[in-house]
Amino acid sequence: MDLNAHLALILAAFVLDLVFGDPVYRLHPIRLLGIWSLACERWLFGLGLNGRIGGVLHWLLVVAGALAGWWGVREGLVWLHPWLAWCWDLFLAYSLLSLGDLLVHGRRVLDALPDLPRARQAVSMLVGRDTDRLGQDGVVRATIESLSENLTDGVLTPLWALCLLGLPGLVLVKAVSNLDSMVGFKNERYARFGWAGARSDDLAHWLPARLSVPLIALASALMRLHPVLAVRAALRDHALLPSPNSGWSEAAFAGALRVRLIGPIHAGGRLVTQVYMGDPDWPADLDAGHLRQALRLIRISSLLALAFGLALAAVRPMSV
Repeated sequence: MDLNAHLALILAAFVLDLVFGDPVYRLHPIRLLGIWSLACERWLFGLGLNGRIGGVLHWLLVVAGALAGWWGVREGLVWLHPWLAWCWDLFLAYSLLSLGDLLVHGRRVLDALPDLPRARQAVSMLVGRDTDRLGQDGVVRATIESLSENLTDGVLTPLWALCLLGLPGLVLVKAVSNLDSMVGFKNERYARFGWAGARSDDLAHWLPARLSVPLIALASALMRLHPVLAVRAALRDHALLPSPNSGWSEAAFAGALRVRLIGPIHAGGRLVTQVYMGDPDWPADLDAGHLRQALRLIRISSLLALAFGLALAAVRPMSV
């Protein structure tokens, strides 16, 4: 694929995702990945390969299957006409980027805020905590936390992988993220089997998570918010989350918006944390105005990420 076609594909996929959100269809690649992952898992467990070696084999099977599926269809379309292959790449890239879907979920909570039970239901689609006892402030905090965390793994990593490595890079990072969501749990079944999926997901998002901080700071400067606080909060508070990556963008959002996030969180009826992220004098009683600012910050950060990604693609054109 020449440089112009690659840049056009990136831009078109980003715009389609932003305008239309995630397409819903039975054979969505993430759904197919999940089915393939479960089939491979059952087969390996049936062979008694339920430890780390089985987990590594599972990782290889899932990633290889994802890449083979993309490549096989593409090669068939290339035989018919090269532009059909480009259209296949575009449709797949559009299906695997997640900015539009992220904004849709955020706006759904924002629209539901006047009706607290409906807002709790809407935010329950974004977070794993108990939402039945959340007030408006808790709903808004939870939504901003989810938006800011998912900026890295849902937007930055896949977008930049597409820009630098083309469709193989995008398919790879989405397969790895899917593996982490399916087997990357620290429980009896997956503590060893899911090790490869969890660690590779951490590795894939390591650099984008840290690059999210200057990106969010620049976006907040354009919005005349608090870029210095974004950097300071990210450096100080990123380790408040157990993930090695998700705390960077969340803490940067807290600083950029000059608000406190996290706070009391219940899961399974049990209080799991009371720690706040942000300075003690920053407000934690958040409202619809804070959520609107967060959604705008997501949009501007993503547009800056697109500009950065296109620049990267221009200096490292792909031959895929």
